[in-house]
Amino acid sequence: MHTNLRIPGPTPLPEAVLRALSQPMISHRSAEFKQLFKGLLADLQHIFQTESDVLLLAASGTGGMEAAIVNTIRPGDAVLAVSIGYFGDRFAAIAETCGARVTRLTFPWGQAADPEAIKAQLAAQPDTRAVLVTHNETSTGVTNDLGAIAAVVHSLGEGSPLLIVDAVSSIGALDLPTDAWGCDIVTTCSQKALMAPPGIALLSVSPRAWRVIEQTPTRSYYFDLKALRRRAAEGETPATPPVSDMFALRAGVDLILQEGLTNVFARHHRIGEYTRQGILALGLGLLADPRYVSDTVTAVTFPPGMDADAIRSRLRKEFGVVLGGGQGPLKGQIARIGHMGYVSEEDIAAVLSALRAILA
Repeated sequence: MHTNLRIPGPTPLPEAVLRALSQPMISHRSAEFKQLFKGLLADLQHIFQTESDVLLLAASGTGGMEAAIVNTIRPGDAVLAVSIGYFGDRFAAIAETCGARVTRLTFPWGQAADPEAIKAQLAAQPDTRAVLVTHNETSTGVTNDLGAIAAVVHSLGEGSPLLIVDAVSSIGALDLPTDAWGCDIVTTCSQKALMAPPGIALLSVSPRAWRVIEQTPTRSYYFDLKALRRRAAEGETPATPPVSDMFALRAGVDLILQEGLTNVFARHHRIGEYTRQGILALGLGLLADPRYVSDTVTAVTFPPGMDADAIRSRLRKEFGVVLGGGQGPLKGQIARIGHMGYVSEEDIAAVLSALRAILA
């Protein structure tokens, strides 16, 4: 039975990416690797919509989030963590683990963050060194209005806190103009909309963030962004890179560039709308506030008495359709349909057809 993998990541791999994974290994200290590495970073700048450095790290998306924090935040620094779900909470927990004095500004799951509430909190806490925010929250299917949040943060002027963004499930699928919005650090990873296997974290770092990093004592050997930038300028990495994953990411990035960023964003919006309309037509509900629905993942709610996990189990066993489950307080209550990266209407139509059969 064919598996229709529709979780919010890892996402299915296109044929070109699978072929790239089968390439013979090369030396990570060779001229061939340097060409691969430098070309990949340059093209990722285009996808991040930035002229600033993009760094590559062998890690998961969580590793990228930790690297962003440990290089900019000193123990005891005040941090505002804006959370609208599971991964916003994780960002806050990472900062706390790194010693930050974290204020959590939380919003009900299914809703977006209120920029005015962020503004009020920053006014009450003027020593805030950084604001952490998740652009697209896959636990709830909500996309924050990051442009409005960025405007609020930067309204504080020259001394405004750094804006550090978890864009794990948005880069390569949703419009995130990093430089235009003034995002200081943006993190993502390979296994979401970039259509590659897990194993690579990516970070864009603004000049303003670099000034902070240069003044922050290094507290991690492996996650040292200064070392990453220094070696990247030489076309190398400080430690052994995930070479095969980089072959695959190169292929995924090529597919995005061939389609064109604007077309990629439009495709994700079209398929997101198709998914939502199909779910509503089945008599099911959407968790997310309709004003802030995500174009990369849809959180589906079920009528009282329906067991979301039992439905997910039947979808997998009877139809080969694999959906994500609820996280945290939503465990067992919702199903999450991933539609990012390598996805078409036909993939979603198969999900809707299987759901229709089970509901009938």
